[in-house]
This record gives sequence, structure tokens and C-alpha cells, in this order.
Amino acid sequence: MSQSIQYHPGKEPHPGERRMIFRNIDRMDWDPTIERYLADGGYQQLRKALEMAPQTVTDEVKKSGLRGRGGAGFPAGVKWGFIPPGNTKPVYLIANADESEPGTFKDRYILHQDPHQLIEGMAIAAWAVGAHLAFIYIREEFPEAAKIVSTALDEARKNHFIGKNILGHDFDLEIHVHRGAGAYICGEETGLIESLEGKRPYPRIKPPYFPAALGLWMCPTIVNNVESLCHVKHIIQMGGDEYAHLGVPGNTGTRILSVSGDVKNPGYFEVEVGKLTFGELLNDLCGGPKDGRKFMAVIPGGSSAKILRCDEKSTFKAPLDENPREYGFFDIPLDFDSIAACGSMAGSGGVIVLDDSRSIPWVLSNLNHFYAHESCGQCTPCREGVMWMRKITDRLLAGNATPQDVDVLESVARQIDGRTICAFGEAASWPVEAIIEKFRDELTAATSPQNAGKPLNPEAVEQQRYLQAR
Repeated sequence: MSQSIQYHPGKEPHPGERRMIFRNIDRMDWDPTIERYLADGGYQQLRKALEMAPQTVTDEVKKSGLRGRGGAGFPAGVKWGFIPPGNTKPVYLIANADESEPGTFKDRYILHQDPHQLIEGMAIAAWAVGAHLAFIYIREEFPEAAKIVSTALDEARKNHFIGKNILGHDFDLEIHVHRGAGAYICGEETGLIESLEGKRPYPRIKPPYFPAALGLWMCPTIVNNVESLCHVKHIIQMGGDEYAHLGVPGNTGTRILSVSGDVKNPGYFEVEVGKLTFGELLNDLCGGPKDGRKFMAVIPGGSSAKILRCDEKSTFKAPLDENPREYGFFDIPLDFDSIAACGSMAGSGGVIVLDDSRSIPWVLSNLNHFYAHESCGQCTPCREGVMWMRKITDRLLAGNATPQDVDVLESVARQIDGRTICAFGEAASWPVEAIIEKFRDELTAATSPQNAGKPLNPEAVEQQRYLQAR
């Protein structure tokens, strides 16, 4: 990174960061206009890409090893290659800017401060996959972002970076902003597509409705996260092989971590994937725990990721290891595969930190309220199950639960897990399963055997009637 870049006071990068996607975020001399972007070398990579064959662009993305930054961590170039060979239908590209995962707040910075980076990445991706129509799906809670991106699209159109015959090439591309209505389920790519089509956002069954084959209007559609599409520009600039040297094997490039909760310095941090550990992130970049407190647990990839205790140990083979070995929590590398080996997921990079002042029943109740509110209601296990989980944890938090309720809560979660059309079922059930597994004693301590046989509210009466009838 150039030493001449000046950032607003308090927003300077930590020495442990590697700013690439966030290079321009909170710069003192920066604004989201196209004039400023062009002065910094903007759209040069689009010019370069248009001189390359579309398949060559896709091959560079594959060589880079870029994995999606929206949650699943699936290789972006491989996804692009899923468009059926010999396809004669239109191909569409969608930037998923819904960013509804609790604990995640990275994409909105790009939309607000560096929208042309996204537009350039989308234009390169559209050239690679043969898309002539693209959409930026922005959640309703980002009204200012929608205005800024719409203005940026107008600027790009006037400068011939989108529209007809882009930069004199026989390639047309139009990009539109589409505003969602503020539903978590629209972060799921097929639910997003249903919403774009003007329908209730019920996710589709996969297979057969994999978007790359049967997506928007039953045509091949590539859906990528905002951060993922921004990386495309840098891959073309560096070349896929050079980009793959960032990070660690199988976990290349940089990624942005959104850290919130009980640390001294919460915020965003862009780091090389796998080059830092949880301990370095929390104690160095984030300044450690608050005074007089110690770290208790971390949700590593947004609220749907399984919680990890800070005193637990795991045995696995990290990307830089020759053989499996035991890791304490603070030694776990921050890469997709290591976090998965510990039983959780890197997800969208939303790191939620809990210190020893936090009530685990309160944490679980908070999560269950969110998922009960956001279930689309299409699948019965999820529609009914998330409501029951909320009711049980409400009783738990109010001191009206019995020890049996903890077992019932776990049973309900496991009857949702793996039994729904989309991954929302897992998003709602995994936090419950993990918290019960790792903090059962704390949950049981919030119950009382004296509550058994004397329900204190209608929901408890109904639950006991149901259990007795089984």
C-alpha cells in the first residue's frame, strides 16, 4: 500500500492489515465520484479485461483461487464455469448487496465510499460470463447506498463503462439497482432471484434450480457477493497466479472481517486469509478485551455460525501444516478450512465477540428472536420450529423454564436442521445446537425444577399438553 495515502484520524489501517478492497475506505482525499476513481487508475482493469477472451478472464479467476466472500466460501471461478455449455439463453449477473447477516457490515462501506470498484468488477465479470444485463440487489435499510450507487451507475454510463459498445468494444452491458424490502431470506441467492422477479422470496429447491443453470427468469445467472466482485478487478490487475500468493493454500487473497461486540476496538479489518490467528485479531488488531473482562466465546462468521468457546481445543490440519495438531482457540488461523475444521464457519466474516459479562440465555434468546422474525415460512420445520425456539428461550430468560426445556429446545433445533429447502434452517438451528452443546450448564442454571407441572403462560401449557400426548 502506498505510504502517501492519508486516512481520517482513528481510521488508519493496523500494521497487521493488507488493504486492497478497502484501500480507499475512509481516505482523507477520497470521494465516490468517477472523477476521483479515474484519477486513481479506475477502470483500467476493465480496459485490460476487454482485450482478453472471456474464457481467459474466467481462467484467471479460477487460478486466483478466489472463494466467495458472502458466506459459503465457494470458488467464484468454478461457479462461473457452471453455466451450461452451448447455452442459448440470456445470462444474467447479480451483485448480492443484501448484507443481512447480523454481525456483518463490510459491503455497505464499499457501496457508500467506493461504488465504482464494484461496478468495474461487475463489468469484468459480466464480460467473462457473457451477461448483458446485471443487477445490484440492495437491501431496503441501505437507502443512502442505493442513491450513491445509482449516481455512480449514471456516471459510468456517461463515460461509456456500461451501456452500448463499452469502450468501443462489441459488448453491451446495462446494470440496474434493485432495492429489496429488508428480508434476511433475500440474502439466499434463490430467494433473492424470486424477489427480483417480483414474487414472494421463497427459496428454490437445489437441484434443479442452481442459479448458474436455472436462475433469473429460468436463465443462467451468476450471483456473487459485493466483496467477491470487487476482488475480480484486482485479480485482473495482478494476474491469477500472483493473487494466489496472497493468503494461504486453498484460502487465497484478502478478506474483510467485521468485528463487533466485547473488544476495545471493534470495526473492520482487511487481512490476508489465514495469515492471522484469532488471538492476533482479537488481542492485537482489536486491542484485547474490555478492562476487567476476559473473552468467553466468539461467533466467527455472522450470527448463523456455530459459537466457539475461547477455552476449547481442536485437532486438525491447517493449510500450512504438514500433519494434524492440536490448536487452542486463540491459535486458530483465520481461514475458511481451519474454522470449518473447528466445527464452525468463516461465513460472511462477521466476528461477534462475547466476554464473560454476557448472559448465555440472553444471547440465545436474542438470536432466536431474530430468526423467528426472519423465517420466510415456506418450510414447516422452520416456520414452526423457530417460533418454538423463541418461546422456549423467552421462558428460559424469564426464569420460567424447567431443565426439561433445554432438552426440548435441542430437539426442536435438530428437527429443523437439514429439513428445509434452503440453509435458513441451519442458520437458525446451528447456533442453538452449538450453544446447548458448549454452554448447557449455563442454560440449565437458568431453569428451575419447581417450574415443572405449573406452567406460567399459555405457550408452556400448550407445550406440556403436546409432550404428554406423545
